[in-house]
Amino acid sequence: MIDLQRVRIFVAVVEVGSFTGAAHTLGLTKAVVSANVKLLEKELGVSLLNRSTRRVSATQTGERFYQHALRLLQEAEYVLDDVRSAHSGLSGSLRITTTPEYGVRVIVPALAAFSARHPQLRIQHVSSSMNDDLISGRFDVAIRLGQLADSSHHARLIDRFAIVPVVSPDYLTTLGSQPVSKLAQLAEAKWIAHSRLSTPLSWQVTTPTGESLFFSAHHPAAIVADSAASLLAFALAGAGVALLPAWLVKEEIASGDLIHLLPDHHFPRQGIYALYPNTRHVPEKVRAFIDFLQGRIEDAQQHSPVTQTSRHQ
Repeated sequence: MIDLQRVRIFVAVVEVGSFTGAAHTLGLTKAVVSANVKLLEKELGVSLLNRSTRRVSATQTGERFYQHALRLLQEAEYVLDDVRSAHSGLSGSLRITTTPEYGVRVIVPALAAFSARHPQLRIQHVSSSMNDDLISGRFDVAIRLGQLADSSHHARLIDRFAIVPVVSPDYLTTLGSQPVSKLAQLAEAKWIAHSRLSTPLSWQVTTPTGESLFFSAHHPAAIVADSAASLLAFALAGAGVALLPAWLVKEEIASGDLIHLLPDHHFPRQGIYALYPNTRHVPEKVRAFIDFLQGRIEDAQQHSPVTQTSRHQ
């Protein structure tokens, strides 16, 4: 039987890179930390750490054990939280990562409402444009937008949304008297693209007649950014065409600050997914929040005719 406290100490040493730093983080002495790691190595019969005068690092075996240890500790925390919640409601912590834009507009308000329902649950929200790893980041839930890549995690489709090509009126004036009315013209435009998109920029586009065509920009993106907020700012500044979520640009389109090009053509709809670790025990706090979020989104759509229309485009 592996001692979980020793596992926690080992994880802290790997993450901090020293016995002294781990001892400070855990509120223990350096001697206690060192002794527990040695006992863990003795129990497992392997060397987990490379020790030097300057830094401690995991061996190849230690790195593999570290990944398993993160899952083990997370599983243990889930079980304890659920045992406690059976008596006093949801408790412990719920750690969630989202993109900054969708987080601010949708997830943070949902988390605030969820927190009000479960005051004993600590909420931790992390905004990141990167697809941070759930296990190493110790996230309970990650909200991912777009096309979901193959993953070892569980995933639930929460909703879908349209993506639309937009430009500022200032950019259109640089094109002269010819409005962008055909895909061929859009292909020649100056594009602003997310850094995660492959080159050349290409999508399957559905025409007004229902025909599916392969669309590809004729030139590499002139500007690349790593967040939707930056792409939106570039588009508003007249830097070119950006393909952005309809929920992100609907106000700018309504105000005339951005123009939706070829509104009768439809780019592939994107998904909103809730990812959570593939553990044997899915905690109640994770299930409860995902159910709450999905219900909240569906309720908002039922009371918003504009949103309902955009969902079926």
